[in-house]
Amino acid sequence: MEHTPMPEPMRRAVNQLVYEAVERCQEVMSYAGSDVARDWKRMTLYRATDAADTMNCVAMLIAAYCETVGMDPETLQGYLQLSQQHNRADGPHEEDRAHLAGLLGQAEPAGADEPGSVRMLYGRGQRQAQAAQQPEGHPEVLFTMACLHGLRARLCDDLSWLDRFPPEVTAMARRVAESLEMPELATA
Repeated sequence: MEHTPMPEPMRRAVNQLVYEAVERCQEVMSYAGSDVARDWKRMTLYRATDAADTMNCVAMLIAAYCETVGMDPETLQGYLQLSQQHNRADGPHEEDRAHLAGLLGQAEPAGADEPGSVRMLYGRGQRQAQAAQQPEGHPEVLFTMACLHGLRARLCDDLSWLDRFPPEVTAMARRVAESLEMPELATA
């Protein structure tokens, strides 16, 4: 297949969709990390599924383009990583419950003593729970949170909105927001 750039209208549509997905991800982080998130269960699930659906739209738009320009169907299926796909309508799987059990320090679920994904995810949950007892060990996570929250505060023009987050995130997000200027719209 020849190497051509993404058509401009498609590039803009992809950028818009990715922006929308990132905005939903920021809302997930906001509801998960805010001290005023009374309704975090409902809102984090709404926004996480909104983000997933939006990114699915991106993938399907690109897949439709690939199909239109004659990409081999088997190659396209490989690029879509269909073996990794899970249907939300099926609800949480045993692996998801094992991960949660590890995170919450609950008893080892059935199957966690045998090699496989249940064991792996239970162990991952245990390691993540142990890491959560220490200050945030990944500066890139704090930086990502600060950038997304700072951007949102700047776009809303409300820096006081940042006061609901932990102090280390608030301070960094304020610096991000204060350093951003609102972009001027291009005129054609």
